[in-house]
Amino acid sequence: MFDKLRAEIASIKARDPAVRSTWEVLFLYPSLRALRSYRTAHWFHTHGHKFIARWISQRARHKTGIEIHPGAKIGKGLFIDHGAGVVIGETTEIGDNCTLYQNVTLGGTGKDIGKRHPTLGNNVMVGAGARVLGPFKIGDNSKIAANAVVLEEVPPNCTAVGVPARIVRRDGVRVNNADLDQIHIPDPVSQLICEQQVHIDRLTKELNELREDIRKLKEEK
Repeated sequence: MFDKLRAEIASIKARDPAVRSTWEVLFLYPSLRALRSYRTAHWFHTHGHKFIARWISQRARHKTGIEIHPGAKIGKGLFIDHGAGVVIGETTEIGDNCTLYQNVTLGGTGKDIGKRHPTLGNNVMVGAGARVLGPFKIGDNSKIAANAVVLEEVPPNCTAVGVPARIVRRDGVRVNNADLDQIHIPDPVSQLICEQQVHIDRLTKELNELREDIRKLKEEK
């Protein structure tokens, strides 16, 4: 148990530059507290004590803002940075050394039976506000950009961005010359609005020209 605890603390210290000491992680980090509660709840869940398991997980949720269903399967070294609003569904599987940021949802679409939630490989990073919905896999070493909505499988060593998410980098190479600027990702809704605005401006110009022609015709009469 203490070996696992040391491994979790070391994982957080390695990935969070704000950490100043082991004591800070041990007493102040909701990620560690949530994972410790999850490990206990998962033990009860796998041994048939599902009510106790849910009681532990819900208590941890109220204390940390991180909701992890005790039925989820989580490998070693998971780091949930900040943690507020993170939801991990019952049939979620998470590999080793993954990182989740705040407001991440590893959930279902409501249409699947049995395996309903995603599987994350090893060393996967999911950015703040991202939603990964459905029983598919995010491959090893892949990254999901902030606020992305992932609805289908992402191969290993890829970066996915947007709504719905699309792959923009694979094995370190850009896909279809996509722009990897996650701050200025093209918004299809904004693009459509811009196109409509251009169309409106053109029609307005034509209408004004028509009005001017009518005015001149009236003056000639």
